[in-house]
Amino acid sequence: MAERALRAPAWLEELVRTTPPPVPWRDVARFAVTIPAPLAVAVAVEGGIDPGPVLGAGVFATTGALAGVLAPQGGPLRDRLRRTAAAAGFGGLGLVVGQFAAGGGWLPVVVVALAAALAAFVSAVDAALSLGALQLLVYTALASGLVTPLSPVAEVGWFAVGAAWATLTTLVHYATEPGDPDRTAVAAVFTRLGELLAAAGTAQAEDARRELTTALNDAYDRVIRSRSHLAGRSRELAELAGVLNAAAPLVEGAVATARAGVPADPQDVNGAHALAAAVAGRQELPGERPAHLEEGEPTRRAVRHGLRLAWNVVGDPQERAGAAVPPPRPDRRTRLHDLVDRTVASADTRAFAVRLVLCMTVAEVARQYLPIERPYWVLLTVAIVLKPDFGSVFTRAVQRGAGTLVGVLIGSVLLSVLPRDAWVLVAMAGAAALLPWGRAANFGLFSVFQTPLIILLLDIALPGGPGLVGARLLDTVIGCAIVLVFGYLLWPQTWRAPLDEALSEAAHALDEFVAAAFAGTPAERRRARRRSYRALTELQTQLQRRLAEPPPVSTRAAALWPVIVQLERTSDAVTEAVIAAGHGGPAPDPAQVAVLRRAVRELEDDIRAHRPPDDAEIDADGVLAPVAREVDAARRLVRDAAPGRRPG
Repeated sequence: MAERALRAPAWLEELVRTTPPPVPWRDVARFAVTIPAPLAVAVAVEGGIDPGPVLGAGVFATTGALAGVLAPQGGPLRDRLRRTAAAAGFGGLGLVVGQFAAGGGWLPVVVVALAAALAAFVSAVDAALSLGALQLLVYTALASGLVTPLSPVAEVGWFAVGAAWATLTTLVHYATEPGDPDRTAVAAVFTRLGELLAAAGTAQAEDARRELTTALNDAYDRVIRSRSHLAGRSRELAELAGVLNAAAPLVEGAVATARAGVPADPQDVNGAHALAAAVAGRQELPGERPAHLEEGEPTRRAVRHGLRLAWNVVGDPQERAGAAVPPPRPDRRTRLHDLVDRTVASADTRAFAVRLVLCMTVAEVARQYLPIERPYWVLLTVAIVLKPDFGSVFTRAVQRGAGTLVGVLIGSVLLSVLPRDAWVLVAMAGAAALLPWGRAANFGLFSVFQTPLIILLLDIALPGGPGLVGARLLDTVIGCAIVLVFGYLLWPQTWRAPLDEALSEAAHALDEFVAAAFAGTPAERRRARRRSYRALTELQTQLQRRLAEPPPVSTRAAALWPVIVQLERTSDAVTEAVIAAGHGGPAPDPAQVAVLRRAVRELEDDIRAHRPPDDAEIDADGVLAPVAREVDAARRLVRDAAPGRRPG
């Protein structure tokens, strides 16, 4: 019944359910070129695929390129480089750690267990480090069983060369990209708003309204999909979701203006285009907002009101929350507390660490004692299936097993029909080209294309006979069985992700934070703030677990994410309001505080009951005005119909 209790707004669910993932053609080309290129250079230098130091250098450079090319997934360049650096850095560390995990005895068991514990806690920090934690485990497993003529230093060095090559192709890809697709899609909403306002009162208004609806759908779809593919929180995507949410009043006012046939104020048209340019990063948003309208047509006043609200979020001026000074950067102690809340203080993180350590330890024991060929594949399978992002163990194990089965069959066919020459590189390029599309679809399809790529690469490093394919399949089955038994069946609390309970707790903690912020002592405010942010962290953790499930669970969770973003923005707004009041701002009206608290409490009930809130905006002024805006944005978001999508 818990699964049926919590539903995202119907229009968001419909959006993410009915729009298939597009083929990322630019990534397809980048993967096809980047991954096999280092090996192709080694084959050209060696004059063929002959075992030796040159071929070993090519293999390790290719593994580095694979780690580096899988890391970036859109967004600003700094985020892409952070993910690439995390993947390459932790992958290189895994190659070093794996040297101590080779052979038999208790030392490899302890090394693997410590690496698993480190990966579990690191993965809870953010999306980039979660990716790096996975690479730590993957390359620890590979290094424990992969024997090459290279020294450990040379292996890590060539791995770094491959990662640097992948970074270079990422920079080229970014430099030739028309723009960040997520940010461009959100900016297009404001461009279409400007066009709709310009067309108001003309015959082109209806076409402009439909184009706005399409742009709004596309923007939510892109941002939600991008978030669902990340293994953790993204500040950039959260900001874009907040901008989309804040645009709702402007969308409603523009649509009403077009339907009424009232010409829009040219200042509002220019303001919408200025917002579009600011979101796209083409120019800074002017500091002065358009003036508030006290008189005139109601639709014009609604447009100006919505424009000013969006201006606050996009520009984020210092006047937000009435503060005369910008919010200070959290001190080191506060940042340390937040880090502890996400890692060792989180019950879910600790439980996941125990599960991951147990599974990797059992896999290491199996590697040492089971009579199977190249048993490090068991460790590799456990690391990938029990991916350190709190995802669904059961579905990943099933998808990984099924995807690997198909991938092994494809790899076996390729090994049997392809000669050991350049045709192997062509096959690797083909499998690499399909990885971006498979990753966007689901984990199983990604495994279908990743498995033959890795089989071909490892067969070049360590040539094996036809029986290697069957051994690889057996290793995969053993690894999936270890995960299902020791990482799933023994932990009944992991069989479901209580997103509804986490949302209820986050709403309750936010309500208490609002109360303590304006009526409590400084110590009570600090405790309430920590409880609120800890509850929001737990909510993000439960969301991440749902995102790893197959549809329809994952699509419902992804559709709910913009609402979660609004809760986080509301908590931030409360913090800023406290700062504003502490710097001479007027004390908030207790009656307005009570209205805000009631709205926060009712919001969670509205989501759970799939009940649209009323259209009335919360009346608040002074330091409470930004808090009210964020709560209003969340209330609009959960209405049954999206702004601009209403019938007629």
